[in-house]
Amino acid sequence: MKRRLFCEISPFTYRLSMEKEILKRKLKDLLHKTNFAKVRTETSLPVVIYRHNSLIRRRLGNVNMQLQENKATNLALAVSHIDGLLILPGEIFSIWKLIGRTTQRKGYKEGLIIANGKPSQGIGGGMCQLSNLIHWMVLHSELTIVEHHHHDGLDLFPDFGRQIPFGTGTSISYNYIDYRLRNDTSNTYQLRLCVDGEYLRGELRATEPQLHTFHIHAKNEFFSREDGVIYRNGQVFRDVIDSITGNCLESQLIRTNHAKVMYDLREGTKVVTIEKKSE
Repeated sequence: MKRRLFCEISPFTYRLSMEKEILKRKLKDLLHKTNFAKVRTETSLPVVIYRHNSLIRRRLGNVNMQLQENKATNLALAVSHIDGLLILPGEIFSIWKLIGRTTQRKGYKEGLIIANGKPSQGIGGGMCQLSNLIHWMVLHSELTIVEHHHHDGLDLFPDFGRQIPFGTGTSISYNYIDYRLRNDTSNTYQLRLCVDGEYLRGELRATEPQLHTFHIHAKNEFFSREDGVIYRNGQVFRDVIDSITGNCLESQLIRTNHAKVMYDLREGTKVVTIEKKSE
């Protein structure tokens, strides 16, 4: 029998393991003297690099819609700590360094979280939607992503009004599973974020225009059945385009998806059966 990890013994040991990782991350940042972005301004920088709106209340399988309502509250609290942030040359953006721990005392409510590869609920749930939106805008910029986590090869919910390719999401958990980027350019960037009645809205702005624009798209998408398990497959590419000529300079493969499907596919969905070769 496989030996259980310390964090799997009980809820107490799991919590203890989490606090250990949180402390390790704090000490690492302190010792490395990480140069975090922290200056915010109400004045928007002149150049819009990319903007995106993300629907807040989405039907995700059988998820309780009250969790979606609570998520709207959580997102509004979180963006109030980020909106207007300047990311100067050489600085690092950390989502958790700005938001801090999402606690009930701060006004956060129970929202949807992913725990052990399954939908669950917890105080401050819904932060992944914020990191997803920021990541999607950053993919259209010349900023450098230095920490990015996926949802461990799982396709958790059926598509509902999907606007961006599958596999471009993020997974975060305070504070040791973070989303971080670094400004390696001479340009200054800015994040503008807000929550209105329906949407989480974002803009990535800058002082100067970029030399390149970017187009992110999916290719070779299909569902497969392997040993009785359904998987979602595909590739995500980022095309680098010259801003002046419009020519594609490079097509970068940024993600290969092979994600276990955790829901029932719609009737009639085409599934390719893949037979594994025997040893």
